[in-house]
Amino acid sequence: MRNLIPSWIRVPVLFFIILGTVEFFVDSGNQPAFVKYPAVLLFLLLVLFILISIEGIVGSLENVMFQKLDPEAKAKFIADRNKSVQLDWLKKTYIKLLGSKPLEKEDEIILDHSYDGIKELDNDLPPWWKYAFYISIVFAVVYLLRFEVFSGQNQIEEFDTELAEAKVAIDAYKKTAKGLVDVNSVTQLTETADLAAGKNIFNTNCVACHMADGGGGIGPNLTDTHWILGGDIKSIFHTVSEGGRSGKGMIAWKAQLKPLEIAQVASYVMTFQGTTPANPKAAEGDIIVDPNAGTEGSEATTDADAVTTESTEETAETQIDTTLQAETPAEDINE
Repeated sequence: MRNLIPSWIRVPVLFFIILGTVEFFVDSGNQPAFVKYPAVLLFLLLVLFILISIEGIVGSLENVMFQKLDPEAKAKFIADRNKSVQLDWLKKTYIKLLGSKPLEKEDEIILDHSYDGIKELDNDLPPWWKYAFYISIVFAVVYLLRFEVFSGQNQIEEFDTELAEAKVAIDAYKKTAKGLVDVNSVTQLTETADLAAGKNIFNTNCVACHMADGGGGIGPNLTDTHWILGGDIKSIFHTVSEGGRSGKGMIAWKAQLKPLEIAQVASYVMTFQGTTPANPKAAEGDIIVDPNAGTEGSEATTDADAVTTESTEETAETQIDTTLQAETPAEDINE
C-alpha cells in the first residue's frame, strides 16, 4: 500500500487528518484551535516534523536497500514504484524542486569513498532552497533601504497608526449603530419607533415610582424644570443606567436594559417636559436653565435683578431713618 501512494501525498493527507481530529476534539470557539492555544500549534508542528522525518528515514532505507538489489530486482522495484498514484505535472514539479537524481541514475553522482558500505551522493542543493536563499537576499536589501535609508515606519509606529485608524472607524461605526450607544455618545432620539419603545419600557418599569404621566410619586416629578441629577439626555441616561442617589434613589437598570433601551426611555422621559400631570409632586432638586435661552430672557432677568436691588436699597434707607428717629431726644425733634 505504501508503494502505491507517494510520500508527497501521504504526508499532507496524514497531517490534515490529525489537524481535523484536533479541531474536532478541542473546543476553541470561533477560532482555530492552533490559533487560540499555542500549545496545539507546537503539537501540530511536532507531528509534521515527525511525519517528514519518518518519510525521510524510510526513503533513505529504501535507497540503501535498492543499491544492494540485483539488476532484475531493481527493475521490479522501479516498475512497482511507477504503479503508484501519480499526478504527472505535480510529480515533475516536485522532482524539479527537489533537484535530486532518480534512483536509476544515482550511480552518476556516487562519490568514490564509502563508510561501512554506505556510499555518499554528490547531490546539488535543492532548487527550492537556493531560490529561497536568493529571495531572502532581495528581501534583506529592500528591508534595509526601507527602514534604514528611507526611514519607514517600524512595527510600533505601524501599530500606533493602525490603532488610531481603528479608533476613528469605531467612532464612525458607533454613530450609526444605536446599539453601541453609551453615556458619552448618547443623543436624544426623536423617531416615533424609538419613543414608542421608550414609552413601553417606561410603562413597564417606571410608572410605579413616577406615574404614567410623569407627575411623580415615590420618585420625583419629571414634568417640571427641577432635576436632582441633571435633566439633559446624558444625565438622564447616566441616572437610568447607573441608578439614582445612594440609599434612596432608584436602582441601576443597566443589568436589565440594553444601552439602546436606556437611550429610548431617557428620550421618552424628556418628552414629559412642559406637560401637566394630574397630581404633580412638589419640585425637587435644582432648576436646569436652558443654556440656549434667548437674550430677551437675559435682559428681563437683568431688569428684575435691578428692581430687586433698588427695592433692597430703599428698604435699607428706611430702616436707617427709623433707627435715627428712635435714638433722637424729643427736644431735638422739636427743634
